Amino acid sequence: MLTDIRDETAFAFEQVFGYRPDGIWSAPGRVNLIGEHTDYNGGFVLPFAIDRRTVVAVGTRDTPVARVGSAYADELVEIPLAELAPGNLTGWAAHPLGVAWALSQFGADLAAVPGLDIFIVSDVPVGAGLSSSHALESAVALALNDLWQLGLDRQTLARVAQVTENQVVGAPTGIMDQSASLLGEEDSAVFLDCRSLDYRIIPLGLQAAGLEALIIDTGVKHEHASGGYAERRASCELGASILGVESLRDVTIDELPRARALLDDVTFRRVRHVVTEDQRVLDTVAALATSGPRSIGELLDASHRSMRDDFEISVPELDLAVETALENGAIGARMTGGGFGGSVIALVAREDVSRIQVAIDGAFSEHALGVPDTFVVRPSQGAVRDR
Repeated sequence: MLTDIRDETAFAFEQVFGYRPDGIWSAPGRVNLIGEHTDYNGGFVLPFAIDRRTVVAVGTRDTPVARVGSAYADELVEIPLAELAPGNLTGWAAHPLGVAWALSQFGADLAAVPGLDIFIVSDVPVGAGLSSSHALESAVALALNDLWQLGLDRQTLARVAQVTENQVVGAPTGIMDQSASLLGEEDSAVFLDCRSLDYRIIPLGLQAAGLEALIIDTGVKHEHASGGYAERRASCELGASILGVESLRDVTIDELPRARALLDDVTFRRVRHVVTEDQRVLDTVAALATSGPRSIGELLDASHRSMRDDFEISVPELDLAVETALENGAIGARMTGGGFGGSVIALVAREDVSRIQVAIDGAFSEHALGVPDTFVVRPSQGAVRDR
């Protein structure tokens, strides 16, 4: 698949821009195994890169202009490098062009670097909670770091992508998705401390355990720049302020009774989700090391209940997918991503994949919902230069 999409991207670049690109880079989407809405609270997350990737072909040009095209948009967007700024970038092109501007905040001199042509092809589903936008930003960041000879490490490139999301796109996301896309490894997850940005690669052992990660894309689209995500973040910040801590990372489960006494019901439940989710991440990492992936099902299930009831970011389609997967033998299942739509991850025995897929389709049909897209993803290598 990757060879095909890589060749497609190189060919499209040459057709659009009239010359061969200087290189091809790709970065994966991600699935968050556990640790939702903990990242911007300075907490812990455990995502992994998946075998669905965004590929970018990039060439440099003498004129100080950036041009970007995509297999999924008819228009070619063009802007002088000197005009790259958050207020000047909108729509889908804000992601790749925003990375070029964000790099100027980390040392790139836009008056001295060469201009760019970029063409994008991707097989990461858009709006499914699999971080298609972060895969794009990570691929472009790696490419420009190489072509502009900036010498930035991958953790810094993750910060570049986060600045793009926060200041250009206008989505108040944390740093988890970019980190997974840039740091991921085969059959492993990235255990990330979102405060210090220290990370460890955690072997998952899915293959040896005969397990698959089944993604159920409900087809319900979400948009992080819209109100629900921002409201949850504001609630977390309010809770931290009232509790007198820098972030909810500093609140322990033992302190939840004090929090209940100080906070209104909604803010308390938002806080309780984050505090207990942080602990679930730590428990999952410990369980993987001692007992393997078949032991983490209840932690995944508890995570979904917390997101459904305390953080209130699930939707009926996500709940139905989780319930149906569990009723048909999944070891554990939870919604993954920012919420308000998107996808479920279910950990299932390899021999049960087809049966669970059929059950999911039947349940959605019975409830007169759209046909979900179900597919297996495998923990994969992070962003790379392909050629």
